[in-house]
Amino acid sequence: MSYVKGLFHGTGTLLTGLKVTFKEFFTPKVTEQYPENRATLKMYDRYCGELTMPHDAEGHNKCIACGLCQTNCPNGTIRLVTEMVTDPATGKAKKRLVRYEYDLGSCMFCHLCVNGCPTGAIRFTTKFEHAVFTREKLVKQLNR
Repeated sequence: MSYVKGLFHGTGTLLTGLKVTFKEFFTPKVTEQYPENRATLKMYDRYCGELTMPHDAEGHNKCIACGLCQTNCPNGTIRLVTEMVTDPATGKAKKRLVRYEYDLGSCMFCHLCVNGCPTGAIRFTTKFEHAVFTREKLVKQLNR
């Protein structure tokens, strides 16, 4: 008797689950899938996707190689390579940026580097497609 009762109970719960499944199968979908909506996708302005260093028409950036972004980064995501050069106009030695490396794979997107930059030389863009096959491709050189 308990076997038959358990069989009917199991069949009833199976039919309840199938009813929910078929109901959801035939209802119109509300969510949008990413690859299909790529043309109309709009990211919010506050979204932090990737760090960039804007350049002007001549290829110059605002970075003064102070190293505050590298110091403020909690993960060591940013690495600056600088050199000391003598300014011919004043005769004083000053730092010059040689290489600005940014490791997107270890970035926490905390915005501490952008907030600490005194010249506004770096900022986050809304680019979010970062699929690569190797982690080495996530290390980017921001200065050209």
